[in-house]
Amino acid sequence: MADASATLDQHDAWRPAVNPWIIALAVTLATFMEVLDTSIANVSLPHIAGSLSAGQDESTWVLTSYLVSNAIVLPLSGWLSSIVGRRNFYMGCVALFTLSSFMCGLAPNLAVLILCRVLQGIGGGGLQPSEQAILADTFPPAKRGMAFAIYGVAVVTAPAIGPTLGGWITDNFSWRWIFFINIPVGILSLLLTSRLIQDPPYFRRRHLRETHIDYIGLSFVALGLGTLQVILDKGQRDDWFESHFIAGLTLVSVSSLIFVIFWEWKQKDPIIDLHLFRDRNFAVSNLLMFMLGFALLGSTLLLPLFMQTMLGYTAEQSGLALMPGGLTIMALLPLVGFLLSRYSPRWMLVFGLVVLSASLFHMTTFNLQIDFRTTTIARVLQAVGMAFLFVPINTAAYAFLPREKNNAASGLMNLARNIGGSVGISVVTTMLDRRAQMHLTNLSSHLSTSNNELQSRLRGLMGMLQSHGGRPGGAYAILQGTVLRQATMLSYIDCFWFLGVAILCMIPAVFLMKKSKAGGGMAVH
Repeated sequence: MADASATLDQHDAWRPAVNPWIIALAVTLATFMEVLDTSIANVSLPHIAGSLSAGQDESTWVLTSYLVSNAIVLPLSGWLSSIVGRRNFYMGCVALFTLSSFMCGLAPNLAVLILCRVLQGIGGGGLQPSEQAILADTFPPAKRGMAFAIYGVAVVTAPAIGPTLGGWITDNFSWRWIFFINIPVGILSLLLTSRLIQDPPYFRRRHLRETHIDYIGLSFVALGLGTLQVILDKGQRDDWFESHFIAGLTLVSVSSLIFVIFWEWKQKDPIIDLHLFRDRNFAVSNLLMFMLGFALLGSTLLLPLFMQTMLGYTAEQSGLALMPGGLTIMALLPLVGFLLSRYSPRWMLVFGLVVLSASLFHMTTFNLQIDFRTTTIARVLQAVGMAFLFVPINTAAYAFLPREKNNAASGLMNLARNIGGSVGISVVTTMLDRRAQMHLTNLSSHLSTSNNELQSRLRGLMGMLQSHGGRPGGAYAILQGTVLRQATMLSYIDCFWFLGVAILCMIPAVFLMKKSKAGGGMAVH
């Protein structure tokens, strides 16, 4: 016991040779670049398809290939770090991401671009877990909140500004520059990492010759997560289980992931350490991180789409409407980090969930006449809730875990957020389409010749069209368009309601967490 206590004190006493805040900024640089790439290419797909003589459906693999390889590497990052060393693994990921970004920008055809995006996803997948583990080790528990706040700025704001930045670059330069801009950032990150980052003394690097490589687990993790990401990305486009392709992939994915759970649980040297979920705080934190990704990326998809298709905003205008939300998060995260040093994460999580849910319910009051200020305020309110969630979730997740488990834990936390985001996007796109069809059917049932108000409206439209030299029959087309817009508006409201209720249902889960002291330290020793 005395030896164990001395070892623990030695672990807690270790600190990096340079200022930890400089390390935090250095590792956040590459993570921001990687998270940005998950969304920056979205608006450029038509340009990419046209430039490379590819179909619109084929060009979506530019996004899917990145997400698939990224999802596969995330849970493996802890195991890989233990083999080659965390610093070496992180630098290798930055180097691969930067080199593959350069190759993406030079791609002569779609096949080469997809291959390069796979490599880019592999490099990017290890960045976020490694950064979280580095921050958890670099800072003592009392200061982890502020450290994770810096990380949160990158992870939460990058997906929001990605589409706007990607559209601006594509319109003013070329789609290839959305990849080339990663190169100077990657080089700078490599230089800083090589000089600043070091592995802590208790980080034991395992050699391949000493390690039994679980090839079976590795294969089924890749198969299960890879097929899951393809299902989530292409399900709505292929009408889900009406497609034999989607149904077959679902069977493969579910079977593989179930096998992985049983197989990895029994392994002495697992690829993914599922035993971490025995810790109640870590298990609940993963659930909350999944739902945060679900709401963040689901609403980040809905809001710009709503503003551009229903309100007639340009891509730049919708980006400007979202920008104050990103600035709000950047302003609040340091405050949240400071508050975590004084208050328990549980109450901050409850506050964040209530505010985020309230912001989504507020969006159900949207209509087709709202102004720019209304959408901006709604996004700012949502940003306040997200700011009070991201940092406390990460802080609570690591509160009761031993330090040597930080790498494995960070990989699973990031996987939860990424899969949550993919599920959120799939759910809201499917719901938006299906609910619009339902509302259209319901509204159309009220359009009958016996409806006096309808007949009066049609006569007014016909008169207006005749006075402007148009055909009276065009009144029916205008009426049909109005009904379709109203049905789509109602479907957006349904999506906001669904997201709000889903977030509200997470509040009881917070109280399943063990109590921890302010600052993320353990309440019992």
